Amino acid sequence: MHLSKKAEYALRAMINLGIASEMGRSALPGAELAEVNRLPLKFVERILQELRDAGLVETHRGKNGGYSLTGSGVNSKMGDIVRLMDGRLAPICCASERAYQKCSCPDEDHCGLRMVMIDVRNAIANILDRYTLVQVVEVTMRKMRRDGVVPPFAMPEHAASGKADKGRVDPADGFLAGLTQFTPSI
Repeated sequence: MHLSKKAEYALRAMINLGIASEMGRSALPGAELAEVNRLPLKFVERILQELRDAGLVETHRGKNGGYSLTGSGVNSKMGDIVRLMDGRLAPICCASERAYQKCSCPDEDHCGLRMVMIDVRNAIANILDRYTLVQVVEVTMRKMRRDGVVPPFAMPEHAASGKADKGRVDPADGFLAGLTQFTPSI
């Protein structure tokens, strides 16, 4: 599987919208999302439009306007966001469940390459479909607190309390380790 820049930026935008929500920001301008990630604004705006069309983010007009997550956006699985942007998780089309296309192999049922690629697809899907956006945001915030890092989009009252979170599980071994004490907070 190759994660396109579009899918990578969509995942970053969704995670950052979740962090902004945790920091008390009701909406975040696209320009601020692009700036925090050092991404081209036009590209981020196109991605946010696709996420909006899919019902994962919503837009707000006015002085404090911008983008925010919808209820389905908060609860979306990482794999679904990748599929929305890239179309499939499988490295080759004939191994895809949701975007299958016949390949040039004369005997697909007995093709060793296809069998291996189905295992690759399953492994990728099992990991990406295991985690919701709310879980990724929770573990990210937990690690920031633990390390004393002020999260992006922090309001002044949050910036002053950038203390380490010593009582939590260290997610350095991966998200599964970080989720053992998980409780949703978005």
